[in-house]
Amino acid sequence: MIVVTKQLIQIVKFISFVFHFLSVKMEKFQTTLIVLSFCIVFLLGFVSANFLGVLSEYSNFSTEVPLLNNFLGLSQNSSAPSDFVSENQIEIYDDRVVIYVDYASLSRYAPTGSMIPILDENSNGIRVPVNSAEEINIGDIISFYDGNDLIVHRVIEKGTDEKGVYFVTKGDNNPVDDGKIRIEDIKHKTVGVIWWR
Repeated sequence: MIVVTKQLIQIVKFISFVFHFLSVKMEKFQTTLIVLSFCIVFLLGFVSANFLGVLSEYSNFSTEVPLLNNFLGLSQNSSAPSDFVSENQIEIYDDRVVIYVDYASLSRYAPTGSMIPILDENSNGIRVPVNSAEEINIGDIISFYDGNDLIVHRVIEKGTDEKGVYFVTKGDNNPVDDGKIRIEDIKHKTVGVIWWR
């Protein structure tokens, strides 16, 4: 009887060990499966969001893809606009802000998404006319005519070729630049932006 009891105890211990071993392995497997599921869902979301971003470049709807652009190094707009308004041209009161800028006008923007996050249809721009190429620097936001369309994009390059001074512009949220722009096509330079909702 004692021999049977020792064998029975060993069998029970073995079965207990097997169940414990399997439950620990199953727990680790479940944890691994949960982590793997979250990774797959995240990657699917990332890929589909960027697919929609690429698709929006060729369709009529607009979406932002700055994460993809920054991740792939497509964002080339590292220059900020030149300082046009000095501190002594701005007065702040309790009920208003006054900015002294000669020949300024107000501009509104179409909902194209090309200049998100800086400009969108809820932005109000303060712009001034451009009279010479010396007034425009890399990083400035300018408006220029492309046929009958008035485009508002950032200057990413300024140079000279056989035809004279040229500017290359690009929307902050666009994957490609607009090509060379000449001074005679440039209408305004944006010197301030005011956002509202």
